[in-house]
Amino acid sequence: MNDQHDHGALGDAEYAEFMELAAEEGFDAEDVEGALEEASHGPLPVLAVVGRPNVGKSTLVNRIIGRREAVVQDKPGVTRDRVTYEAEWAGRRFKVVDTGGWEQDVLGLDASVAAQAEYAIEASDAVVFVVDSTVGATDTDEAVVKLLRRAGKPVVLCANKVDGQSGEADATALWSLGLGEPHPVSSLHGRGTGDMLDAVLEALPEAPAQTFGSTLGGPRRIALIGRPNVGKSSLLNKVAKEDRVVVNEMAGTTRDPVDELIELGGVVWKFIDTAGIRRRVHLQEGADYYASLRTAAAVEKAEVAVVLIDATESISVQDQRIVTMAVEAGRAMVLAFNKWDNLDEERRYYLEREIETELGQVAWAPRVNISARTGRHMERLVPAIETAIEGWETRIPTGRLNAFLGEIVAAHPHPVRGGKQPRILFGTQAGTMPPRFVLFASGFLEAGYRRFIERRLREEFGFEGTPIHISVRVREKRGRKK
Repeated sequence: MNDQHDHGALGDAEYAEFMELAAEEGFDAEDVEGALEEASHGPLPVLAVVGRPNVGKSTLVNRIIGRREAVVQDKPGVTRDRVTYEAEWAGRRFKVVDTGGWEQDVLGLDASVAAQAEYAIEASDAVVFVVDSTVGATDTDEAVVKLLRRAGKPVVLCANKVDGQSGEADATALWSLGLGEPHPVSSLHGRGTGDMLDAVLEALPEAPAQTFGSTLGGPRRIALIGRPNVGKSSLLNKVAKEDRVVVNEMAGTTRDPVDELIELGGVVWKFIDTAGIRRRVHLQEGADYYASLRTAAAVEKAEVAVVLIDATESISVQDQRIVTMAVEAGRAMVLAFNKWDNLDEERRYYLEREIETELGQVAWAPRVNISARTGRHMERLVPAIETAIEGWETRIPTGRLNAFLGEIVAAHPHPVRGGKQPRILFGTQAGTMPPRFVLFASGFLEAGYRRFIERRLREEFGFEGTPIHISVRVREKRGRKK
């Protein structure tokens, strides 16, 4: 996959053949190339937006993502499902981690702002540090600056609430923070955000620093995620102790999440420990929010998410939210049901029903039933992880895919809608990790039909343990170029 050209996963010959097919069917070459490029991107670089409460972080995030998704709420402490959003600027796509979600003073402002900033910085490739220029730099801001220096990530300083000429002087005063040029912005009115985003693109790498895959020969990265108290730490400790090769503990300070290299089944894996910050006071108030920020940070760094679920309790909304996070991040996934040894027949029966209803959308993820306490069935974890990675990296050659699509369309045509019957004309798999398909069609394909296509793709080609992205391009109404 180290091709120099940007055809995504398509080799030169395959690409040429594909473009010919597209031209025959009357698709615009530029549109097709755009579709391939969009679908072939690997993991996107991550931008964290940090700063103390009420400096306008969420408003700025809304500006960056161009839609009001990061709901700006007056009530602090509202658990928000999403921590990461996708954004695009000047043709480049990236992810934004919003830390504006929870702004209550629990351990004193400095500690809570620092804790948030820390997780976000950990997950990111570059940081936007937002300071209220009308207030100037406070002690809390200074504390965040120290964190940023230690992390060594590129930083863009955003002087917010500069609503006119008079504010420019306030912004200039922020040179004193020593983070370089302050970019004067009014996130409320959108003034100056363009210039700031240009600076962000310069700071962000083309692709995340942690390139995926075994090409670099590094160990595969696994995030152990799950709601608090589900047994993440004990699972990790069990895994580490059983094999006694915690090859190294890469913890610079007590606050770093601990990434542990652990040998399992003859292979060294890197566990990104989200239970991680084991020595920190548990923040009671914003615990949910921190948990999701921490989960997001771990998932962004990992290739496989092992979602730990307590089999003795009903599957909760929080469990589903964590599963959704991993799916949306496009990671390979394994579901591990912990405390399996504590189940009686009745609970097993109900658990199966719950899995069908509550986790039906990830029926493709391999399941293992384990006990972190006793170590029961731990050996099943590795094959499940390997299966998921394999599915995540699978690619179907274009010729084979189109033969398969042809069969489907012939056997199960799309329902007729409004007197027309949209058809899938051809398609290709433009990317892997996770598998991304682009289908070219003569008309709009309904969500139900797309799900049907995904189900058939899984039946035919496996793709166990991985989400699949399918995007559809519809032929514009133009004369057929024959």
